[in-house]
Amino acid sequence: MDSTLIKGLTVLEHLAGSEAPRGVSDLARSLNLTKSNVHRTLQTLVAAGYARATPAGTYECTLKLFELASSVLARIDVRQVAEPYMRSLAERTQETIHLSLLDKADVIYLHKIESPHPVRAYSSIGGRAPAYCVASGKALLAYQEEALAHLPEVLQVHTSRTIPSLDLLRRELEQVRIQGFAINRGEWREGVCGLAAIVHDAMGRPGAAIGISGPADRLNPAALRRYSDVVVDVARSLSRALGYNPITLSSHHAPRTAQGHAPSGATAEFA
Repeated sequence: MDSTLIKGLTVLEHLAGSEAPRGVSDLARSLNLTKSNVHRTLQTLVAAGYARATPAGTYECTLKLFELASSVLARIDVRQVAEPYMRSLAERTQETIHLSLLDKADVIYLHKIESPHPVRAYSSIGGRAPAYCVASGKALLAYQEEALAHLPEVLQVHTSRTIPSLDLLRRELEQVRIQGFAINRGEWREGVCGLAAIVHDAMGRPGAAIGISGPADRLNPAALRRYSDVVVDVARSLSRALGYNPITLSSHHAPRTAQGHAPSGATAEFA
């Protein structure tokens, strides 16, 4: 690989992920690079239009990244097709709705609709979360198990409810395949819960997940039980809108349990 290009992309990613402009020394410490190396990289990014210097001597990203991302998003049909289904789910649950994709061991929030409640789950379009900690991520991992190769045997714990090991995660993913949806019991952020189901495309590929998230006092076990059928129903409707028809596809595209049987609607454990 071109090490100069990798350093440039690394600096750019850190700038993009920062809530405030960053200085040369600050970036050098964060990335374990020399200040001269970071300074040269920043000057290159400025010349290419991806970054700009502030009057305070720090650097921040320009909107060129947004322009590039927008052109990519415009080609992703699922976002446009999903909009009315997300709005329907939002009306039925009054919670924040996410449409998510899997990127290695993370989920990326492709689209969202905010809850009308003043207290709601915080997230942002384009934001990331560890897939094993959130409902949409677990729904995607259950059908894209090759992504588990990016996870260590001992998982980083973010709250007292985070799944601590890959072995325990595999067991939960098996349950996700059986029941048809995944649950987040406050595993990424304390007091924030969620529920999500997989969305299939026309080829039967489990490419996205749709789900709800909100504070634990509203999304308690009873509410999660009540909304599980709603979320699964919307996910199936969105899959059909994307051209998914399990009857016309070969059996290996259909959702399966570890024993190879189609989901049976088994009772989920919400507590």
